[in-house]
Amino acid sequence: MVSKKQAGGGSIRSVERAIDILMAMNRRPFSTLHDLHRDTGLPKPSIVRLLRTLEAKGLAMQSSSYGAYQLLSGVKSLASGFHHEPEIIEVAEDIMIDFTQREGWPLSMALFDLNAMTVRACTIRFTALSLEQSSLNRRLSLVTRALGRAYFAHSLPSERAILLSILKDSKDPEDAGAQNEETIERMVEDVLQRGYATRDPLIDGRSSTIAVPIRQQSRVVATLGFTWITVAMSLQKAVDKYLPRLVDTAESISRMIESGNPASREQPRAQGRAIGPAAVLPCMSVNELPIMAGEMAGGRS
Repeated sequence: MVSKKQAGGGSIRSVERAIDILMAMNRRPFSTLHDLHRDTGLPKPSIVRLLRTLEAKGLAMQSSSYGAYQLLSGVKSLASGFHHEPEIIEVAEDIMIDFTQREGWPLSMALFDLNAMTVRACTIRFTALSLEQSSLNRRLSLVTRALGRAYFAHSLPSERAILLSILKDSKDPEDAGAQNEETIERMVEDVLQRGYATRDPLIDGRSSTIAVPIRQQSRVVATLGFTWITVAMSLQKAVDKYLPRLVDTAESISRMIESGNPASREQPRAQGRAIGPAAVLPCMSVNELPIMAGEMAGGRS
């Protein structure tokens, strides 16, 4: 029987909690009860009941390691009805995996989404040289993050003006620098002069990232980032050793997009530790921004 609260158009708390658990489990290969309690803030008895429900539906299981849970392949069915994932992700993934298996360090690819970049592909699961399990679906500022700066700087001047007007209304603290146009102009000049973007050093100094654009013809459609543990090497060493390889990888993806080559989808996937399915977020072309500019609220979802 549906309660009056549920029938009145409000959210159903039990469904919200189940989604919270799925999203939390998607961030790592194995999650303990403590991990899920910390990530979601839900009471442990509620988490246990939700996990039992997910197990009954074939979406999760408890591993042989006591207290550790993992997602099962059944969760892929939750996204089977979505048919609009950009082809660039399919094209890029095998190329990115090959880079990480050769070089050891992970790559991330991000697409523009409303007022930030969203990571839509990453190869963290194919290497141990990372401080986190996944960056999929993370939203990154155009002002402070390497993947965002690379996109902003390589956009057309008319597009940058639209993006800047949106960022000025953002409530995200990382977008505060958009209020100073001189600072933004210097950032753009620096990125274009060097040929790559870096993350603001005040943002999580444990790791570092350099990023370059992926183009379709002359237009930037995504950005590709190379991330390393900061203490492992200096920025200059990373640039000297890996920037040419990163640029080559971005150009390979660009060529495959332009040629419409489906080869990557026909090749077998490289094996790695599973992290669960990535939620697919809508991506919007910057050409649609003039329509949306007056409707958007700033900040990160």
